Amino acid sequence: MKLEIAVVSAAGAGTAASEGADRIELCSSLELGGITPSQGLMEASVEHVAGRLQIHPLIRCRPGDFHYSASDVDTMVHEVRHLLAQGAHGVVVGALTAEGDVDVHAIRRLLDSARQASPEAQLTFHRAIDQSRDPMATLDELLELGFTRVLTSGHEPTAGEGLATLSEMVERAGGAIEIMAGGGLTLGDIPAMHAAGLSAVHLSAKRTVSTLGERTISLGAQDDADPTAYTVTDRDTVRMLRAEINALELGAPPE
Repeated sequence: MKLEIAVVSAAGAGTAASEGADRIELCSSLELGGITPSQGLMEASVEHVAGRLQIHPLIRCRPGDFHYSASDVDTMVHEVRHLLAQGAHGVVVGALTAEGDVDVHAIRRLLDSARQASPEAQLTFHRAIDQSRDPMATLDELLELGFTRVLTSGHEPTAGEGLATLSEMVERAGGAIEIMAGGGLTLGDIPAMHAAGLSAVHLSAKRTVSTLGERTISLGAQDDADPTAYTVTDRDTVRMLRAEINALELGAPPE
């Protein structure tokens, strides 16, 4: 079972690498569900990781739904090309029609851009599948399009709740595409995911840092939001996740 950590900083990328993650999904603004990282963040993360794990940037030009305009798709085509040129091992993409089906035209443009930039690039379809009309039909289409893996919570708010569907997806895929469980996952969910045959799990492993003080003023945040708060990758959480997965693979309790 592979361990993927969603990170929003070069320091987080380094932490994930040091604690044994297999790959990272690199993005910005996790509080918005994640958007495309900057080229500067990509470059710094490559330096911090130093070849110890794979880097897969999220390609999502804006928050909100996954029904993109032509201009949105144009932007993401450029993002795919530039981030792969900087050393990404693959990209994480997704697009739906207004009816909740795969936007094949948009996806083909993104995949063509990826393959032209790096023929060996791995292609992940993100949790847009969990907002699709029919996750099994979507999975079949992703197989035809040549995706490497799909990140999904099993069409439920959390992967724990979607375990039955995730298990069905594993069986339906038959190893032709990697089913990676993600969305509200916790350390306690990992054994069930392993038992269900999931070959990868995806977590943010984050904690919130705050320097809130009495004289802190808001700079545009919501009234009840902490304007100083930001998230970092928690080293201990990544370490415990790696230990749990290793123990399950070896059939022994984690130390």
